[in-house]
Amino acid sequence: MIFLQQKKYTRFLAQAAVIAAVYVVLTVVFAPFSFSEVQVRISEALTILPVFTAAAVPGLTVGCLLGNIVGGAPLPDVVFGTLATLLGAVGTRMLREWKPAAAILPPIVANMVIIPFVLRYAYDLELPIPLMMATVGLGEVISCGVLGLLLYKALYPRRKELFR
Repeated sequence: MIFLQQKKYTRFLAQAAVIAAVYVVLTVVFAPFSFSEVQVRISEALTILPVFTAAAVPGLTVGCLLGNIVGGAPLPDVVFGTLATLLGAVGTRMLREWKPAAAILPPIVANMVIIPFVLRYAYDLELPIPLMMATVGLGEVISCGVLGLLLYKALYPRRKELFR
């Protein structure tokens, strides 16, 4: 019994670590698109993964934290950007039984609401907050909506093998 619990815990940690690593790599490789008022953070496509596994919640959170640090983000972005990703991942996990189109909404909304304030106060961008909400929201729709749903469709047939 203890062996099965250890194996399950090890699998959970391994999945979270792989998700975090992929998030960091995608954030850094696509850094020109990952930061600023008009951003399409490719790594945000991974925010669909909590539909498949609870390990994606800490994986995405740690990945965002490390991606922001490695990407040179200022401290408010590291803290509040990571918080936005955590809220989005938890929301997606809570909606995992719903249609995938509903499950992508929490990360879109969390980032659309939080990140414009980060851009204003951490990066000193003078654009109006509603405009930055629109631009960040559009970027999130592209990354979470379009790319995230494509990732969902690609992984869904093999979900039982990949996310046991």
